[in-house]
Amino acid sequence: MKIPFNKPSFTGKEIEYITDAVGTGRISGDGIYSRKCQAFFENRYGFKKSLLTSSCTDALEMAALLCNISPGDEVILPSYTFVSTANAFALRGAKLIFADSMDELPNIDPVEIEKLITPATKAIVVVHYGGVACMMDEICALAEKHNLFVIEDAAQAVDSFYKGRALGSIGDLAAFSFHETKNVIAGEGGMITVNRDDMLKRAEIIREKGTNRAAFFRAEVEEYNWVDIGSSFLPSDITAAFLWGQLEHLDDIQKKRIALWNSYYEKLLPLAEKGFIKLPVIPDYAVNNAHIFYFLCGDIEERTALAEYLKANGVIAVFHYLSLHKSPYYLSKHGARDLKNADRYTDILLRLPMYYSLSFEEIDYIVDLVNKFYSGR
Repeated sequence: MKIPFNKPSFTGKEIEYITDAVGTGRISGDGIYSRKCQAFFENRYGFKKSLLTSSCTDALEMAALLCNISPGDEVILPSYTFVSTANAFALRGAKLIFADSMDELPNIDPVEIEKLITPATKAIVVVHYGGVACMMDEICALAEKHNLFVIEDAAQAVDSFYKGRALGSIGDLAAFSFHETKNVIAGEGGMITVNRDDMLKRAEIIREKGTNRAAFFRAEVEEYNWVDIGSSFLPSDITAAFLWGQLEHLDDIQKKRIALWNSYYEKLLPLAEKGFIKLPVIPDYAVNNAHIFYFLCGDIEERTALAEYLKANGVIAVFHYLSLHKSPYYLSKHGARDLKNADRYTDILLRLPMYYSLSFEEIDYIVDLVNKFYSGR
């Protein structure tokens, strides 16, 4: 049996909608399907404004521009995250201040954030790891106390909530991903959500190369011109058409993914109860959107051996992030810091296959292999 880590899946009329988009004669940004997707997110989750982007990375770069991040500013963010979280702010000349993760899950620790705030701090960036919410009350209280922006890296957090509030609706800004590994996909693609009234118009301008083109097409101005800095952050309407085919089936996708996640958890629980592995934690203030299924091994040697054993039997399981505070780029600028939890997750976290078309029989096969690996230990 061959089971990849991820497999993009059709869920509805993706190809039909792409063909329809081409038939309209306009497949550049902000077409019919872009507007459908944006309205879907605003209506379902209460985002003030949703704007599709070419990637989550683009959405984060827009967020940095909207917050006027400049050289001399400090931005606090987790070390255990993807490089895009950091790159967006490094590109604006910010000093990156990496915070450690929590003991029980990979999310940024609010206690560590508070220790790092200085007069130069401009923003806090949180990453909802695996779609599980960070401690947003504590983080937003710190931001309010020190007059800081809060940016949610919600790349993995579609259809996930914190105390009943949709992730992406809590911070000043948020960035989502529709990469092929996410719950709903468009191959590549992303979205920025804007939750501040004073940023709504500027977000459109930055996204349209610094022009007021969007307002022009709404007949709000007589001509469009260069009015601010910006870039070309719009995706093709072909990308949006594929995404719309996924969004129409979001509830079905989520129902299936949660059932798969629960199957993994229930079947691996006996192994966890014996102390061989640690299963993921979902705090009572968060929900599980079943973006990924991971567990923690005893040490890096054990994780490496398990991944190799699974691969030898046709299953691709992978580790996740390498701590950014130890990356060659960061070390060359700021030197090493001790962030024990970020390093721990770097060494021992293993992700199992998780995608919409994964079968429960395949999960049985994977779990059986994991049990066989630990049976001799």
